[in-house]
Amino acid sequence: MKSVIKSVSLLLAALFIISCSGQKVKDAQGLYKEIDRTGGNNTISEAETKDGWKLIFDGQSTTGWHGYNMTVFPDCWAIEDACLTMNTTGGAESQDIITDKVYRNFALSIDYKTDTAANSGIIFQVKEDPKYKFPYETGAEMQIIDDEGWPGKLEEWQKSGANYAMYTAKTKAHKPVGEWNNIFLVVNNNKVTQILNGVTVVEYEKYTDEWTKLRNSGKWADYPDYGKYDEGNISLQNHGSKVWFRNIKIKELE
Repeated sequence: MKSVIKSVSLLLAALFIISCSGQKVKDAQGLYKEIDRTGGNNTISEAETKDGWKLIFDGQSTTGWHGYNMTVFPDCWAIEDACLTMNTTGGAESQDIITDKVYRNFALSIDYKTDTAANSGIIFQVKEDPKYKFPYETGAEMQIIDDEGWPGKLEEWQKSGANYAMYTAKTKAHKPVGEWNNIFLVVNNNKVTQILNGVTVVEYEKYTDEWTKLRNSGKWADYPDYGKYDEGNISLQNHGSKVWFRNIKIKELE
């Protein structure tokens, strides 16, 4: 009898784990479906507002954003055609912008398109501190890049949709240069889901053995504070090439 009870208990535990694993993906896709993609750009619907979504770029002002380790919005960014975009190349110091607000658990939706050979990213769980030069020293990055037009060889962890230098994208989901893409990022209790154009391309959980092994090898071996923070600012990266961002919406999760 004890062996039967033990077997049943193990089966129930396995089913619970499978259920929880599937629920994480379902929740991310459920949040993805809350976004209204039929309205005008840089607007938010009553339904989205009711669901807890907030617009953090209105297409007209830079309110809610500032330069990394700055008190102002940097001149190397501009609003063009109701989009946030870069107007100068990157340099020795960060020219990335970050949200004024710090976020822990959230869902983020943002549309972007690239110019030829463009390179950028969405960096999250960023710590703002003068001891760091760039947001990527602390925060994870969902990669934005022109895979096809990039002049050199790209590693799989450098390609569109990847969790940069950590997790490769499961599948190719980006659209060609000049077409609009949607990034949908869910960070919930250190479980991260990256969705590109409706396709789940990366899923991982911080502090697992797998994450720790990746974090302690490769590029991040030289950055001791990478992944250290579980909450932080969200950054748009200026990597010296042209990318446009619009329809930036966020929902804080409990």
